[in-house]
Amino acid sequence: MRRKNKALVIGEAFYPEDFLINDLVQEWEKDGYDFEVLTRAPSYPFGKVYQGYKNKIYQTTYFNTIKIHRFPVWQGYEKSVLIKVLNYFSFVFWSFWVILFIGRRFDRVFIYQTGPLTLATAGILMKKFFGAKVTIWTQDLWPETVYAYGFKKTRFLSFCLDHFVKWIYKNCDSILVSCEGFSERIQRYVPDKMIDFAPNWSLMEYNPTGKIKLPGDFNFTFAGNIGKVQNLDNVVRGFGMFVKSNPKAYLNIIGDGSYLNELKGIVSNENIVNVNFTGRIPLSDMSDYYQASDVLIISLKNVPLYEIMIPSKFQAYLTTRKPIFAIFNGEVRKMVERYHIGYGAEPDNIEDITKIFSVFLKLSEDEKHSMSESAVTLLNNTFNKKQIVEKINSRIWNRNE
Repeated sequence: MRRKNKALVIGEAFYPEDFLINDLVQEWEKDGYDFEVLTRAPSYPFGKVYQGYKNKIYQTTYFNTIKIHRFPVWQGYEKSVLIKVLNYFSFVFWSFWVILFIGRRFDRVFIYQTGPLTLATAGILMKKFFGAKVTIWTQDLWPETVYAYGFKKTRFLSFCLDHFVKWIYKNCDSILVSCEGFSERIQRYVPDKMIDFAPNWSLMEYNPTGKIKLPGDFNFTFAGNIGKVQNLDNVVRGFGMFVKSNPKAYLNIIGDGSYLNELKGIVSNENIVNVNFTGRIPLSDMSDYYQASDVLIISLKNVPLYEIMIPSKFQAYLTTRKPIFAIFNGEVRKMVERYHIGYGAEPDNIEDITKIFSVFLKLSEDEKHSMSESAVTLLNNTFNKKQIVEKINSRIWNRNE
């Protein structure tokens, strides 16, 4: 007799790493669904295995009652492209061997794809070997992300990637995407498949205590990873021009990342004043930093791929009901302007960034209140956790087989 309704969740990261999948599986756990998790030893974002965990060939751990199967990770990937690529292939290798031993127990696979699409390989092989039904939730678009990382788009690489991407999606029974713009790109590979929009929801509970005071009379705040793609060099330069005539305004940059030291160098060398680097702040304290801010900044470089992406911080920003400054082109900026929850600027145009900083400074209380109400509307219409979870559940758990 065929077993029913037992799923294997496959993902590059899982608890104690801080990803949305942790929240989703806790919902499944509460609802009594039967599933286990396959992932690697926890190491993101530092590139080192977390204290209390071992980088063993195979080990099992638990998150609440959820059983987790783990295999090794190549450490140091945050500083080396070579090690990052080796991790892609390492995930395929180790996950293949693990599913050979445990895969027969599952008739469903849920692939949480935040990084390389190669991690989906084990799920597709479970379909081939054991007849499992496969659902993928795509959070990162291939092959576009590969080229965005700087790999040259040669004819050979394009041929290999296109065939691999088509093979993965062709063998998925359900496809979910976190950004609506992904659908059209994936549809080119599988024109006959239905693709569902299931965006991320906010993990942050906005419950400020009022204990934080930021240094400016008017505070702009960026929170999150500080890398090259965040375009913060142009943000601080635009702010530098703006602050010359608005000396009581501050730009607060919360977080850390590979570009932090270089960004601090730009601020220092170009004598940009009133930029406050706080470093990494615990998620539990972020509500107070957001409450102390007047405007929240979301920024990405002017790259075609980023135009269709919805960074998860956008949903977190919405929960604060603060005006949003969207310094990039694409889907998020369109939502900011369509729902009137802030303003956008051209990411490559420092003068435009400077001008919009000034626009926010002149907002009336009525305008701020209107933006706050619009943020709630957008959250309820598009990023409603209950509705999104129900959609995901209908794809993986409620099939008539």
